[in-house]
Amino acid sequence: MRKRHNSIKGKIILIAIISLILGKTISAQTFSNAFLPFTGTPKHYVCYRATDSLAIDGKLDDAAWKNVSWSEDFEDIEGSAKPRPRLRTRVKMIWDDKYLYIAAQLEEPHIWATLRDHDAIIFHDNDFEVFIDPDGDTHQYYEIEINALNTVMDLYMGKPYRNGGEAMLNWDTKGIRTAVHINGTLNDVKNTDKEWTVEMAVPFSALSFFNNQLRPVNNSLWRINFSRVEWDTDIKNGEYVKQRKPENNWVWSPQQIINMHAPERWGYLLFTTQSKAIFQLPAAEDAKVYLWRIYYAQQAYRKNNGRYAGSLDALKLPATVTGANGQVYTITLEGISSQFTAGITGSNFAGSININQEGKVYNNRK
Repeated sequence: MRKRHNSIKGKIILIAIISLILGKTISAQTFSNAFLPFTGTPKHYVCYRATDSLAIDGKLDDAAWKNVSWSEDFEDIEGSAKPRPRLRTRVKMIWDDKYLYIAAQLEEPHIWATLRDHDAIIFHDNDFEVFIDPDGDTHQYYEIEINALNTVMDLYMGKPYRNGGEAMLNWDTKGIRTAVHINGTLNDVKNTDKEWTVEMAVPFSALSFFNNQLRPVNNSLWRINFSRVEWDTDIKNGEYVKQRKPENNWVWSPQQIINMHAPERWGYLLFTTQSKAIFQLPAAEDAKVYLWRIYYAQQAYRKNNGRYAGSLDALKLPATVTGANGQVYTITLEGISSQFTAGITGSNFAGSININQEGKVYNNRK
């Protein structure tokens, strides 16, 4: 009984420590003046069906990987406003009925890692991170982090931190398979290394909550992004020691802010069963840009007035706009002091697309 009590006490202490650590991250990711409307263009990747079986060993030498292209090289999380990363990072993806397969290549002359416990705060080491929002509503999304020791941290977010979301570290990606291959030597300051590569098989069955499983089919469009945390280090007494300055954040699709928890800024992942496919942004995605303008305008309005606006006039925004594709959209807004719903309609998609005060995006097909 005492052993069980001590175990529970230890878990409580561990959770408190994790909450404290994450709290420092969360404080930088809640709504602030840094959350200006996104002006970038999310990147996209066409994900083809796997043509051969894969051995998840981290080596990326299976025939299935040779048939698909690498992504663009990662950039700084803030985009072109910052210098390009000094080390190359890129990813590949393929899929089958059960898994989303992810391959990553991280150039690194000094490969090191220290954390060995599952759900340790992996970004305290250099790491590779995956963010997945299957239905693109910016809520109920997943994060997976891995270091060069193949240690994994995974979590579920009911909603972003900015909207009061909390990281559920007790969620696990059940059935995930991961592997890391070191092209060099791990934690050896005497040698110059080349790279470490990551291979993941993420089961679609794990990407569910409340039994709401979202398995892709041909032309399914998900939101996804990848991040690499890279710490600048010195060598002291034969060990790698992190410098006392913020980490580097390099990503596939730039966020424009130092915050990965803004899913509306992530890239697009198009699943296809065709041998060749061309990515085309759905009309509904073009329309969502105007909903996000309302969202950010509402946050600023509430900051200044203590409540949300009840009309577009109050926000000085038009009720009719012309999209980048030349389509004309009609916008509506309903709001009370603590809530609002904005909707957009157009002739090139069915029903309306809506956004609420928590940034949740959803379709209303009447």
